Amino acid sequence: MRTAVLISGRGSNLAALIAACARPGARAEIALVISNRSDAAGLRHARAAGISIATVDHRRFEGREAFDRALSEELDERQIQLVCLAGFMRVLSGWFAERWRDRVLNIHPSLLPAFPGLDTHRRALAAGVRFSGCTVHFVRAEVDAGPIIVQGVVPVRQPDTPERLAARVLQAEHLCYPLALDLVASGRVRVVDEQVLIDGAAAPATILINPEPE
Repeated sequence: MRTAVLISGRGSNLAALIAACARPGARAEIALVISNRSDAAGLRHARAAGISIATVDHRRFEGREAFDRALSEELDERQIQLVCLAGFMRVLSGWFAERWRDRVLNIHPSLLPAFPGLDTHRRALAAGVRFSGCTVHFVRAEVDAGPIIVQGVVPVRQPDTPERLAARVLQAEHLCYPLALDLVASGRVRVVDEQVLIDGAAAPATILINPEPE
């Protein structure tokens, strides 16, 4: 399945997806990496892997939907079938979410629906949760909402900091995103009544992560 990855920053999840798709038997091909910033550090991963790169600068457009339409045109021209958001720091419009419905994946550093939005790790620690993690989901018009495909769960340790928790969650992200992409690209995922079915089972895939002691 021809897949595009959209980034704005360092691209650590992009690197994990590229590595996974290079393995024998992978069901997805990273055919394009798009950034809204020409200086995004993560573009180096695409260049090193010989993957096509495009820049769609949001500053050139008046309004979110105009940018999203240009983005969609770029995806269509490259015959992209599936899109992965990996640190793409633009909120997509409702138009884009519907135009690419059930064909856009996003990863968020919390166990959604808990802690949508920004500053998730500080908020999780302030709430006193015992576990945190990440969620891969299909994109909807609402921010950090949509049917859940995969979740990764990590322990919260005491004493912890947002930075230490973020590093632990990032380990889970690098496992969960490739898994979710493979599940979708292999045709094993369906969305019924806004719930993901994997091989007909109404439950998201879950990875339990217990990293080595820090």
